Amino acid sequence: MALTCRNATTMQIQLNGQAHELECSPTLTELLDSLGLAGKPVVAEVNCEAVLPRNFSTTQIEAGDRVEIITLAAGG
Repeated sequence: MALTCRNATTMQIQLNGQAHELECSPTLTELLDSLGLAGKPVVAEVNCEAVLPRNFSTTQIEAGDRVEIITLAAGG
């Protein structure tokens, strides 16, 4: 799902160690949604700081941020 932006300013972040371009400054929830990870169990870190799931919707992603997202999967 693409992000819906009020302002069409392009910015770049580091997502799991790779350059990733965004067209706006989303919240972590919006970023996860755009990556197809909405509602899935993930662990997230922004600029080396762990973000609790309850704070995903209030954590704003800015240009130059380093975001790490790890999906959790059951298995054996």
